[in-house]
Amino acid sequence: MQFDPKQWQLGQPYPPLGTLYAAALMRQNKYDVSLFDTMFLNDPATVSIAIAKNKPDYFVVYDDGFNYLTKMCLTNMRQAAFDMCKIAKANGCTVIVSSSDSTDRFAEYLNEGADFVIIGEAEHTLLELTGHIEEGNTDHSEIKGLAYLSNGQVVKTPGRPVLKELDIMPLPAWDLVDMDRYRQSWLKNAGYFSLNMSTTRGCPFKCNWCAKPIYGNRYNSRSPENVVEEIKLLKGRYAIDHIWFCDDIFGLKPGWVKAFAELLTKEQIDIRFKIQSRADLLVEEDTVKALAEAGCENVWIGAESGSQKILDAMDKGITIEQIGEATLLMKEYDIKPSFFIQFGYPGELKDDIKLTIDMINALLPFEIGISVSYPLPGTSFYEKVRADLKKKTNWTDSDEMALMFCNTFPPSYYKQLHRYVHQNYHKHLATNSLVKLIRDPFRANAKSLRKALSVFYHAPATFIEGLKLRKLEVKA
Repeated sequence: MQFDPKQWQLGQPYPPLGTLYAAALMRQNKYDVSLFDTMFLNDPATVSIAIAKNKPDYFVVYDDGFNYLTKMCLTNMRQAAFDMCKIAKANGCTVIVSSSDSTDRFAEYLNEGADFVIIGEAEHTLLELTGHIEEGNTDHSEIKGLAYLSNGQVVKTPGRPVLKELDIMPLPAWDLVDMDRYRQSWLKNAGYFSLNMSTTRGCPFKCNWCAKPIYGNRYNSRSPENVVEEIKLLKGRYAIDHIWFCDDIFGLKPGWVKAFAELLTKEQIDIRFKIQSRADLLVEEDTVKALAEAGCENVWIGAESGSQKILDAMDKGITIEQIGEATLLMKEYDIKPSFFIQFGYPGELKDDIKLTIDMINALLPFEIGISVSYPLPGTSFYEKVRADLKKKTNWTDSDEMALMFCNTFPPSYYKQLHRYVHQNYHKHLATNSLVKLIRDPFRANAKSLRKALSVFYHAPATFIEGLKLRKLEVKA
C-alpha cells in the first residue's frame, strides 16, 4: 500500500484476502505456507530476506482479486511485482503469479521472471499446478486456467470454470497475518478496527466499463451460515469492531440478506459493516430493513452520473429515480448512502456534468468517491477508446486521476472538476448542518457546530475552485 500514497495516507489497510484464501487451501492440502504481506512494504527488494528465511520451492505473487484497485493495475504495483518475480527466480524459486493485471498481460509477466501465470480464479489451479510439478510432470497443457512459456512460445490453456459451491473453501488463513499492525493503523486513523470479508464471487451485471478478469459474470454466494461462522471467528480471535464486505454486489441472492440478519440475531452477534450494492436493489424496503437489522451502516452504490443519458450509455441498468429512492430509503433506516461518481465517460457534456453535481447536492450522500472513466482491458469501453490510449494505459497510483483518452474536455479539466465537486459537496453538507443548527440550536454539540461553521471555509473555497474550472472550460 505504500506504493499508493493516497491509500497509505488514509491509513485504513485491509489484509490480502484473496491470498489468504489460496494459502488456506494449500495448507489444507499439506503444503507449508508462509505469507509475505506487501501491505506495509516500501521496497520490493526486502522480499529477499523472507525468501532466505523460508527457502520456498514456490514463490506465488497472489493479488487480492476482491480489491477494486487491483483491477486498475497501477504501474507502481506492477513494477513491484516484476521486481519480486526476478528476485525469487534468482533465488531458485518456481514463480507463479495470479492477478487481474497478469491475467490481462500474462506474456509480460512471463518475460519478467514468472514461470506460470494463473488466468482467472486461481486457488484450485494453483493446487493442481503445484501437485503436477511435484509429481515430476513437465507438460502442463492439460491444466486449465494457465499461461506459461514452452520453447520460447507463450502457451495459454483453456479457462477453468469458476467455483460454484463457495462453502467448500476453507476459511481464509487469518493467522498468517500480522494483525497487530493492521489494528494499530485502524485505531490510529479511524478509531476502530475493521477487517474485510467476501460473501460472494463475481457480478452478473453488464456495466460496459467494468472488467471481471478473475471471477467473471457469474455470481456465486456463500451461505449465511458459513459467513456467520467466519464473523464469529474474527470477533472472537481478533476483537474486530467492523467488517467491509468487499463483494461487488452484496446479498443479491433472493432472501439472503433476510436470512443473514435473522442468523446474526439468533447468534446474538453485534457487528457493524459496510457493503457495495446497486440502487435498483435498494428500492425494496424489506431488503433495506434487513440490512439495517443486520448492522449495515454504510452502503456504497455506483451512482456514477446524474444524467440518464450517460447511465444508459454505460449499460448501467439503473435510473436516476432509483438512485434517489434508494438514497432516501437508506437514510430512513439510518444507513449511510455513499456514491461512486464517474466523470469523463464518452459523450458526457457540460450539461451532463451539471446534472451529476445537482444530484449530489440534492441527495447529499454520506461520502462520495470521484473518479474519471478508466479503460480496463476486456471491456467494450476499453475497445471503444483503445486507439486513444497509445503509451499511457494505466495510472501510476490511485490519486493520479488522469483521463487517458480524448473527450469533451482535456485531462486537466477533469482533475480540477474532481477538486471542485468535492469542495462543493462539503459546502452543501456544511450548509445543511447550519440550517439544522439554526432550526434546533439546543441539539448542538461541538461536532455539529464545527461542521456547520465550516461553511465559511467551504463557500469561498468552492467559489475559487469554480473559477479555476470555468477558465479550463474556456480554454477547451
